[in-house]
Amino acid sequence: MNLHLLVVGKLRPAYREAADEYIRRLRRFARLDEREIREAGRAGNAVAQRREETKRLAATVPEGSHIVALTRGGDGWSSPELAHQMARWRTGSRPMAFVIGGAEGLETEFVNRADARWSLGALTLPHELARVIVLEQLYRGFTILAGTPYHKGPPS
Repeated sequence: MNLHLLVVGKLRPAYREAADEYIRRLRRFARLDEREIREAGRAGNAVAQRREETKRLAATVPEGSHIVALTRGGDGWSSPELAHQMARWRTGSRPMAFVIGGAEGLETEFVNRADARWSLGALTLPHELARVIVLEQLYRGFTILAGTPYHKGPPS
């Protein structure tokens, strides 16, 4: 399975270390390409910043990818439910593009065109932390599918 994590901004060292650990673990199960685009802090206002960052992210989505937009209004899956989604996506044989917007989120039009919308919950999270959580949950999903003892929650 080919995974693409498309994100805004670079991670500060503590987040980078955590993200790299899950990327290393994920490579046992899938190929992962992480692409960071520059923040559009000079765009003038929040609307222009969100528009510019979403445009940049959309340009990095590999052709033919199944797009999963991270958004507060998306589906909030449990870890076993995410694993079930991953099993479905894996049978589709398309690359997976997980898209995380910056501090201002993603443009509504992009989110509406995405193949799936995933919410990490109602809490407001820094996008750096959201990236680490997404990586950890993808790793957890693969371990659930593989039947390894990493996942300690309820069975799928």
